[in-house]
Amino acid sequence: MEVWNDRNALLAQVRAQMNEKRYQHTLGVAETARLLALQYGADPKKAEMAGYLHDYCKCWPIEKMREVLLRHDLPPELLAGEKELWHAFAGAIVIQTELGVTDIEILQAVRYHTTGRVGMSLLEKVVCVADYIEPNRNYPGVDTIRELAKEDLDTALAVALGGTIQFLIEKKQSVYPLTLLAYNDLVSRKGREGGFNG
Repeated sequence: MEVWNDRNALLAQVRAQMNEKRYQHTLGVAETARLLALQYGADPKKAEMAGYLHDYCKCWPIEKMREVLLRHDLPPELLAGEKELWHAFAGAIVIQTELGVTDIEILQAVRYHTTGRVGMSLLEKVVCVADYIEPNRNYPGVDTIRELAKEDLDTALAVALGGTIQFLIEKKQSVYPLTLLAYNDLVSRKGREGGFNG
């Protein structure tokens, strides 16, 4: 599709889906993902593309996202769970069906950028961490994750996901199963490698 090969057309399409604050965040994620990809050996073009597309549906009305999700065979716990997660799964569907993005690595990076999953690919980790640490982000602990990301992507991601889990528990909100599984997977992998260095 043309928008895939034309960066300006792609950005215009992305910008049309969201408010200015979300668009600036999107640009920050794309650049951060590109830099992390260069550092850790992922494809920087794919990382940047996934960064541009990761929040494609974030500003859509809930009912519009629900319609997308209902048309596809997605886990029932997703629809029953936190609506904050819907945009990632809906986004992966929409960018494939409406923008013609067929690269499975990019689609998976968009799909799992909020929840994580067991056995995340390098590109998925890059985009997920970029979403946590892009320059516009400002929350308790973000500077720690930024520093960890300079040294060890898995440690940075585990700490980021752990912070999200802790935040949700403190707010007495449910934790999506994939996020717990992703955190446990990262911790067990790091344990086999000799533990965290952060």
